[in-house]
Amino acid sequence: MIKNVFTATVLLLFPASALTPSTAADFNTRINEALSQTEKWPGLIRSDLGVTRRGTKIPCLITADDLDYNTKKTRILIVGLETLPAPVETTLNALQWFYTTDEAKPYRETFALSAVPIANPDGWASRIVAGNLSGGDPARSYPPKGTAYNSPTDPEAAYLWRWIGMHAPDLVISLGSGSTPMMFVPEKGGPQLQPLRRLGVKLPESSGLVSQLVKQKPANVGTVPAIRIDTSRRGLPHWLRLIMDSGFSGPSAARQELQRRLARTPIEVASQLSQRYGHDLSTVAYIPALALIGRIRLGALTDDPSHLANVEKIVAPYFNGDQPTFGKRVGGSSLSGHLVFGELARFTEKKRYVELAKAAADLGFDENGHPKQSMPFHNEMSDAVFMGTPILVQVGRLTGQPKYYDMALKHMRFMLKLNLRKDGLHRHSPLDETAWGRGNGFPALGLTLSLSDLPQDHAGRGEMLREFRGHLAALVKHQDPTGMWHQVVDHTGSYRELSCTCMITFAMIRGVRCGWLDEKTYRPILEKSFQAVLARIAADGTLVDVCTGTGKQQDLRAYLDRTAILGPDPRGGAMSLLMTAEMAAASGE
Repeated sequence: MIKNVFTATVLLLFPASALTPSTAADFNTRINEALSQTEKWPGLIRSDLGVTRRGTKIPCLITADDLDYNTKKTRILIVGLETLPAPVETTLNALQWFYTTDEAKPYRETFALSAVPIANPDGWASRIVAGNLSGGDPARSYPPKGTAYNSPTDPEAAYLWRWIGMHAPDLVISLGSGSTPMMFVPEKGGPQLQPLRRLGVKLPESSGLVSQLVKQKPANVGTVPAIRIDTSRRGLPHWLRLIMDSGFSGPSAARQELQRRLARTPIEVASQLSQRYGHDLSTVAYIPALALIGRIRLGALTDDPSHLANVEKIVAPYFNGDQPTFGKRVGGSSLSGHLVFGELARFTEKKRYVELAKAAADLGFDENGHPKQSMPFHNEMSDAVFMGTPILVQVGRLTGQPKYYDMALKHMRFMLKLNLRKDGLHRHSPLDETAWGRGNGFPALGLTLSLSDLPQDHAGRGEMLREFRGHLAALVKHQDPTGMWHQVVDHTGSYRELSCTCMITFAMIRGVRCGWLDEKTYRPILEKSFQAVLARIAADGTLVDVCTGTGKQQDLRAYLDRTAILGPDPRGGAMSLLMTAEMAAASGE
């Protein structure tokens, strides 16, 4: 029997006052205190998978094997859903046994154990039997309904469901609250669960997590074998021994799907994305324009002229003057949408494309040709570092006129003064200090594209390069263990967001390729993020967790609540296509 080293800790966490609602800071403190012992156990990585309505982070404990979808080990995930009797203590006792005892050493050779100690931290910290203090109950009703992760009552369920899909364990053990020690195994779930059916009893079908994991595909990835175990606080190691001795093994269908995704080359992924994205320009805006640029670059890499020909056909109404490049709704996205014309000018050397790109860049000057304070339509948002700067530098390169370079530097300085924080990250706007993910992806991408066209001998190049390097250095500090960057860059409970990770990764790939960034430092970082992105791109171009379109928000909660799109998305598709084409070029494919 394992000595219960956590009893004193848990009792201290639950004084009488804990029975009443408290602050998120209090709850986070209690969770951190409960998990502090894990810092001494070899190999465990503390992370977070989500955040409650009260602002409490939902903790997870993973290992290097959990970050390697191709590990030969069978990966088991323990999930504490019920708030009682003692999910955190039960989980930690099992982890301690597995990672610190000689008895478990043989199992560590072929298994990896990770955990979500409590998926309902508010309910646990408040010591309530059911519910999460927000009118929801994360232990019920899977798959979660509605958009992620902004449920006013039950965001925990959405965070857990999609996180399990991307984590892709081979077996999920959900801790139940029954008083009699028992293993419950779903009748459905395929032959992989057969060894465990001999050890337990049939689990009735329900809308609970275990029943649904074996039938549904969390994050659209694949099904996951799952069981429920009711056990005493110190009894879980007994069940783990039975499972590990039963002949159960991975990989799960979810992990097999992610293995297939990771086996693709950058060219293969870019080609798959190009089947779905980059086929229209009904409005000259940055999203369709970047997808078209991605297709042009893919065509050049694969010696396939059909991509360029098709893009020219798509933009023909603007080339011929049949349709104006500035529609009824003009904004920063309109400016950056003109980048596609500059790209076409480079590849075709047609002067008409230069004229079209120049029309956007010229908006930086008044009727007398004098530079304005900044490019128009910036709305004080950090997005404008991308929306306005690259088009100016691109046109400067195409026309040979230095005034565009000078205006680009002026615009960059204007935007950085508004939004660059002291820690090197960008607030999205002066309205709030939140470092929104894409609000940092835009400056990273914008300065990357600008540096690519700014002459080496331009007086402002050193300044732009310093800003680029400083921003990337600040971003590196907040890369998630999975390789992703978060919806709010410096908030580990916010979701891992695809589009900003693509933009930041693109910046690092180009930075290393061009010698702006130290390869020894940045190569491992960008390769890790690239693999994380591949795992979130399906062969049909559907994606996992792309933040919806976002203007200025009032506070942190508003950014946390921006919908995370699961499925096809033009914005995420454009950024993914652009980044995978860049990686293919860097890889020499």
